[in-house]
This record gives sequence, C-alpha cells and structure tokens, in this order.
Amino acid sequence: MRHGKKVNHLSRKTAHRKSMLANMACSLIEHKRINTTVAKAKALKSFVEPMITKSKVDTTHNRRIVMARLRQKEVVAELFRDVAVKIGDRPGGYTRIIKLGNRLGDNADMAMIELVDYNEIYNPGKSKKTKTTRRSRRGGADAKPVAVAESAKASKEEE
Repeated sequence: MRHGKKVNHLSRKTAHRKSMLANMACSLIEHKRINTTVAKAKALKSFVEPMITKSKVDTTHNRRIVMARLRQKEVVAELFRDVAVKIGDRPGGYTRIIKLGNRLGDNADMAMIELVDYNEIYNPGKSKKTKTTRRSRRGGADAKPVAVAESAKASKEEE
C-alpha cells in the first residue's frame, strides 16, 4: 500500500533527484519547453510551479528561496525578470504537459513540458499581432473585366 507517499522517487537517491529536478527546472525556464519522460515531467511540474508562484512577488526572501532550489543565478534572474511579468495575472497552472508517444530505444512514455504563456499556437489571443491595413479590391476587380471586354472587342474587329 502506498499510504501517504506523495513523492515519485524516480529510481534515484534524494540528492540525485533534487539535482536533476533543479537542472530540468533551469532548462525549462531558459528554453520555455523541454522533452522528457512523463514521470519526470509530472515531478518537474510540482517542483517548478511553486517557484514560479514565488517569483510573482519580487522580494529578497523569495529570491533566496528560489535560488536555494535552482542554484543558477542567471536563471533566477530570468525567472523574476521575464517569466514573472508574463504570467503575473495567472492564478496557477503555469506549465502544460503534452504526451508525445513512446521513445524509440526503450519504449518510455515521452512528454513535452512547457510554460503555458510562451506557446503562441495554443494562446492565439495573447500573441502580438501586427496591425494590417485593409485594402480595397475595387481597383483590381474593375481592371479585369475591362481588359477582357477590350480583348473581346479587338477579336471581333479583326474578324
């Protein structure tokens, strides 16, 4: 029975698991999406989402808490500077897991985990669209019938 066992140990010792999740979280924040196994993606989701929540309030205490778990200064700076600004109004659910199928070598279930607000395909309303001007079709539509009519008249005159 698995009463009260909420952590997936991922067949690793504690130090290895924490280091692996910290490195995967840094890669996720840096690249905005990564491919991994489904089990690691689910573990990473529960690891990285509390840190994204902490980054919404930029205090020294929150930076130190996040730095203690991520261990990379540049990634922590990017998290508080860029990611927190973009997801500031979202109340949770900062990551999305999309299953990709099985890995070729060992048939492991693969998934892509990504930051939700950075995917422009699934968030079309959030993407920045350039303003386009509307063009009238009157000039192009009138030119064709006139050209056809003139060519028809010219062919009748030749006969």
